Amino acid sequence: WKNNWAAFRAAGSGSIKYPVPDIIAGNNLRKLAIEVKSTKEEKKYLTREDIDKLRTFSRMFGAEPWFAIRFDKKQWFFLNIEDIQETEKQFVINKEIAERRGLSFEEVIGIFRT
Repeated sequence: WKNNWAAFRAAGSGSIKYPVPDIIAGNNLRKLAIEVKSTKEEKKYLTREDIDKLRTFSRMFGAEPWFAIRFDKKQWFFLNIEDIQETEKQFVINKEIAERRGLSFEEVIGIFRT
């Protein structure tokens, strides 16, 4: 709220019949649909269904699709769907790519620290 953004967490988003992201955030200029992932491993695998559900919801809601990922309880990285690597059978976010291409939450919402 202090940055003029509102957000809410969709309880049970993974068990709902329709595609719903974990977090929906926005202000009068932008809307974000955020799927949240955490892992202790160096990589996090995603199914095509994970990607398709976020794309579908985002398209219908007029939101930007983002994945927020945290490796081993460290900082959060936010990645646009286009930055997620597609493999032969699924998608993968690896720590190296997240560190290189991922944004902080402040960068995603347009607040840059000095």
